[in-house]
Formats: sequence, structure tokens, C-alpha cells
Amino acid sequence: QVQLVESGGGLVQTGGSLRLSCAASGRTFSSAAMGWFREAPGKEREFVAAISWSGGNTYYGDSVKGRFTISRDNGKNTGYLQMNSLKPEDTAVYYCAASRASGSYYTYDYAWWGQGTQVTVSS
Repeated sequence: QVQLVESGGGLVQTGGSLRLSCAASGRTFSSAAMGWFREAPGKEREFVAAISWSGGNTYYGDSVKGRFTISRDNGKNTGYLQMNSLKPEDTAVYYCAASRASGSYYTYDYAWWGQGTQVTVSS
């Protein structure tokens, strides 16, 4: 069992940066892959990034490649999403999730979800 809590969201101007954190509890986090998804009003939940349990493999959605970086610190049971060069279209609720399937782009592969954190990028 894994419980996840996101933090670090907020309001930022276009071109700015934010770092989201995902604090996990439960012994299985360090052996689970982790992903970030986002959901904008009226849109489906979208894959943003994923990282393997070891941190050795990372995966990104096309819309964030080169701007976002996913990482994790298993010693701290925490995952991160560094977001740079933010755009208004990045505005969404961001969710972290954990999965036993490494590198999945699909929400159904993720068994555990956080409550989400709002990111708003003003133009």
C-alpha cells in the first residue's frame, strides 16, 4: 500500500518554474515506478512523466520534453517534478501516482494516486 501527497503547486507567470513534490508513505514506494499526470478543466487526464523504481529510466510526454524533469529520492520516499519554461497550457491539477508497471503512460496501470496540486500559469 502506498499513500501519496503532492505539494508545490501554485501560481506562476509564463516562463517561470515550479517544483512539485510527492511524499510517499508505505514500504512499497521504493520498489514502485512513479508517474506524474495532469488534468485541465474539460480535458482527460494526461501523462506528463514517469520514472522507474531505481530512477534509472525516465519517460516524458511530448508536450513537456525538454522543459520538465522527473526525479526521485527513495531514501526520502519522495518524488519530484521540476517544471521550467512554464506555459499557460501547462495549467492543470497535477497528480502523482505509483505503479508496479515501469514507464507506463496509462492511468489504469497506476494503483495509487495523490489528491493533486493545482498549477496555474498566467500569461
